[in-house]
Parts: sequence; C-alpha cells; structure tokens
Amino acid sequence: MSVSSKLQSSAKPVPEKRAILVPTGNRVRVSEESRRKSEVLEKAQQRPKKSVAKAAVSEMQQAVVENNLSVDSSCSSDSNFSSSSSSSSRSSATVASPRRTVKRNGLRAVKVVPDGGEFDGISPKKNVPAKKCDWITPHSDPLYMSFHDEEWGVPVHDDSKLFELLVFSQALAEMSWPAILHMRDIFRKLFDNFDPSSVAQLTEKKLLSLKVNGKLLLSEPKLRAVVENAKRLLKVQQEFGSFSNYCWRFVNNKQLRNTFRYARQVPVKTPKAELISKDLMQRGFHCVGPTVVYSFMQVAGIVNDHLVTCFRYQECNTNVKKNFNPETEKTQIVTEALENTCLSQ
Repeated sequence: MSVSSKLQSSAKPVPEKRAILVPTGNRVRVSEESRRKSEVLEKAQQRPKKSVAKAAVSEMQQAVVENNLSVDSSCSSDSNFSSSSSSSSRSSATVASPRRTVKRNGLRAVKVVPDGGEFDGISPKKNVPAKKCDWITPHSDPLYMSFHDEEWGVPVHDDSKLFELLVFSQALAEMSWPAILHMRDIFRKLFDNFDPSSVAQLTEKKLLSLKVNGKLLLSEPKLRAVVENAKRLLKVQQEFGSFSNYCWRFVNNKQLRNTFRYARQVPVKTPKAELISKDLMQRGFHCVGPTVVYSFMQVAGIVNDHLVTCFRYQECNTNVKKNFNPETEKTQIVTEALENTCLSQ
C-alpha cells in the first residue's frame, strides 16, 4: 500500500448537519445570520410591489380628477358616463386602495334629476287623500263633498240657521242632499234667508206661488208645515229665549258623540230623537217625526255621527265651543256667579 492511500484511508469524513428534535417537532435551527439575510431579501422583494401599487393608485386618482368624478360616487350625466367608461377600459382589473376596493369598470346607475329639481335620495311621498265617511266616495257630488267636509256635524247655535236645517231635514223625504244643496240659494231667496218672522207671514197665495220651473219647491203639505213651524218657533223663542236654547237643552248643551266605525251602524232615529219629536209635536210643529228630527240633529251638530275613521270626527269635536251661542254663555256666567255668591254667604 502506498503512502497516499494510507493517508486517504486514515482521514475521517466530515459529519453532516443533523436535524435537532425540538418540542414542536423536527426542525432545523437556523442561525441568526441566515434569518437576517432572509428578512433583507423579503424587504427587497416587497419594495417594488408597493411602489407599483402607489403608482397605480395615483394614476387612478388622476383619472378620477380629470373626469370630475369621486372614487365612490356615480355619474350624473351622459358625458361623465362616457368619459369614465373610456378611462375604465384602460384597466379593467381591480385596484386595491388603502381604504376600499374600487372597481373601475363597475359604475353605479343613478337617477337623472330634471333641471331645477332637487334630489335627496328619498322619493317624495304622494299626497294621500284624507279618509272620509263611507257614504262619501270619489264619485260623489262635489257640492255634497264640500258640505260634508265643512258643514255637516258642526254645532250650530244660530236660530235662522237651525230653522233652515230643520226645513232641509223635512225636505229629505222628497229630495236628496245633493239636490237640496244645488237649490239652497233658491230656498233662501224664497224663504227670505229663513227668517222665522218673515216666513210666518207668508199667505196661502204667496206660498203656492213658490215655484221653480213651473213646479212647487216642495209639496203643499211640506210648504204649509214650513209656515206653521215658523209660527211655532217664534213662540219657542219667547219661552226659552232662543230656538237654540230649546234644542240644546235636550243634550245639556253638550254635543252627543257616537263612535261608529261603519256606515251601517249609524241609526235613522234614536230614543233622544223620539223624545224631541214628541215635544215638538206637542208644541204644534208639523212633519217632525223621529227620523226627521235625527237628521236635523246630525246636520246641526247636536250629535256627531261622523265615523271615527273620518278626518272630520275630531274636527267637529273641537268646534263645539267655537260656535257656542253667546247668549247661552252669558246665562252660564250669571248662573255660576250666583252660585258662587250663595256659597260665599
């Protein structure tokens, strides 16, 4: 054996690095220098990516400024839409911004507002018509609708007005409310604005001459009843001070308020109407049955028969004190003063 071969056989091989067992499994411990080198390499690889992203974002912002658009707003005209679509065709990829992801090819659709208009993002509410009583429909006579909205059920304390409403309630046996309302001016002209003293002086000849287009305004029994009732009303005024005081004393000067929800619940007469009817007949009034009297109570506001779902129900309740008779108020004030004086003594 030669010397060189002996030297080669006597040299020991260099041992390779072995994996060391650690608590989390077999890992090769990396020296701190190798870690530092890997971190430097990672930072070097990330720097160009950030610069590219910043460049893309700045380019996108510049395009937005040129097109007069914000990042998350949509176009409001066709010209802006065309310019933005041309710029978005340059890059259809999604660009990541620090705050949110913006898609250049995903513009939102917007509503076009006419010139001079305002748009707050909320559609304006349509004017919903007020709820009325069931017997008033969109096809009802406009004059009848106005009568329901302004007069029917409002408390009345004027004697001439009460006499007029009593005559109209009697005429309902021959005419409807719309027909009466269309002829109301004729009624007022022929009956001298329903002044009881003037109507009481109408003679038979004058009475039968009250014609419209060659026909009597009402049947002869109804016309005679109007004149007779005017005479009786004058006697009631002498006894109670006014016809209003006589009518309202049956309800203690307080409006009766029903709470009907449906038209079928509204009666045609009530025990109170029967009581008033009986008393009127005893005083010599004609054509004043319970049905006529209850219609009179409804239209004169002595009873509030608007349905609770009708917008006029609450309005008629608030009008009770507004239309109260001044003479009745004075009587109540004097009565309260006398009571206070008696109590103080």
